[in-house]
Amino acid sequence: MIERVEPYRIVILGGGTAGWMTAAMLASRLNAEDYRITVVESEQIGTVGVGEATLPHIKQFNDALGIDEAGFVAATQATFKLGIEFVDWRAPGHRYIHPFGAFGEPWRGVEFHHHWLRLRAQGRAVDPLSAYSCAVVAAENRKFEHPSKDPQSVRSTFAYAYHFDAGLYAAFLSRWTQDRGVTRVEGVVEKVNRDAESGKVVGLRLQSGETVRGDFFVDCSGFRSLLLGETLGVDWRDWSAWLPCDRALAAPSARAEDFTPFTRSTAQTAGWTWRIPLQHRTGNGYVYSSHFCDEAEAEATLLAAIGDIPLASPRPLRFQAGRRAKAWVGNCVAIGLAGGFLEPLESTSIFLIQAAAHDLAALMPTRGSTRVDPRLSDEFNRLFEIHYERARDFLILHYVANRREGEPLWDYVRHMDLPDSLRRHIAGFEARGALPTYQLGLFSRDSWLAVMAGQGLAPRAYDPLADAVDTDEIDRRLKDFSQRISSEVATMSAHAAFVTAFGVQAGAGR
Repeated sequence: MIERVEPYRIVILGGGTAGWMTAAMLASRLNAEDYRITVVESEQIGTVGVGEATLPHIKQFNDALGIDEAGFVAATQATFKLGIEFVDWRAPGHRYIHPFGAFGEPWRGVEFHHHWLRLRAQGRAVDPLSAYSCAVVAAENRKFEHPSKDPQSVRSTFAYAYHFDAGLYAAFLSRWTQDRGVTRVEGVVEKVNRDAESGKVVGLRLQSGETVRGDFFVDCSGFRSLLLGETLGVDWRDWSAWLPCDRALAAPSARAEDFTPFTRSTAQTAGWTWRIPLQHRTGNGYVYSSHFCDEAEAEATLLAAIGDIPLASPRPLRFQAGRRAKAWVGNCVAIGLAGGFLEPLESTSIFLIQAAAHDLAALMPTRGSTRVDPRLSDEFNRLFEIHYERARDFLILHYVANRREGEPLWDYVRHMDLPDSLRRHIAGFEARGALPTYQLGLFSRDSWLAVMAGQGLAPRAYDPLADAVDTDEIDRRLKDFSQRISSEVATMSAHAAFVTAFGVQAGAGR
């Protein structure tokens, strides 16, 4: 007689963006006959819900689930995002855009920016680096259309992300996952039950008296980190010495007339304010350091930045930059705020959820497992560390390369000690325009180029391989490329018009 093996029970504590993205990823990747997924959440417990801006990876996530883009945009009140504009970050009065896409195109095996640097070194007149980015030019002109699939077109050189209502996105995924067999249990956890011998988590007892039992648990309980932090006692790695902002105020305002296809981040005396345009409203907030500003000052700064009457009183948030020493311990994994936090400067939060959910699906113990193979958790923790630390370095870069002299926060971050990994990246770029090269990591070489150049870091030299190309040829190609971009962007739709047309398309598909 063949012994019947019960499905492997996965219990996710917490809904919100982290919980429902994880549930959706697992439901789409794991065989429903082998795994049973339950999400425990309570309507009594609010979610942070600050992040409304994303990176292009979110489209890959939605596409992998087979989600219709037009329906998603309508359901989440989404708009499109070509990059992030940084205002006053290098110095007051200066601005630049970190685009989602490439600058120029490589010629003869040499990266584009080295050809550009070579002409500048010779004193030739060249356009700013931004002129060779289709995403930047489109963003500056408030234009948007989908990238071209033709690799010869400059419209193929950019990607895009979304601005959306995080609460609506969580609700959207909740419906999507429950339609595919995921069980939702309403309730507040009163006690975490653990096995007396092994110490592993075996169940969550709710205030109702019900106990939700499982074989594997995912902690998406937010900053509280009920399972990994409170119950299992996993240490927290504090990164506030590098990223000192530890407070935020968030307040929505009416839909803006300036319907930008980019997120705006504006440097302020003690931090930075954000502006995120959605279809139904505009998201605003102020991320700041309590060491350099109190809440009353922060609220005044935020209201001045909004320039309009907010739709709700500013909501305060407290946090600390850092991560858990490990995200997977025993039969428990923390995803989202329960595992780590980086301020939303480059919209990293949702990507870090997505990456962790993807890695967990690939490393999930098999049906019938009575213990977790430590090689699975070791590999997950290795990837977790890489994603967080490389994203951390990219955020620190924005702060350290500033020239806002005479302001305590900005003076501090400009002179602070840096992680060795970031110090090497900066030194390589300043020496010869070298950019980070790695397989794993959130931000591409073009992203590093955008911020390093945008913040004013200047290479002393360029790749000598660029000397093999005739300078007159480089000059002609630069002019041709920027002209092709200008011509293409001129034919694109206005961003607001594109979003409206997308809404009509979604309605027609119902």
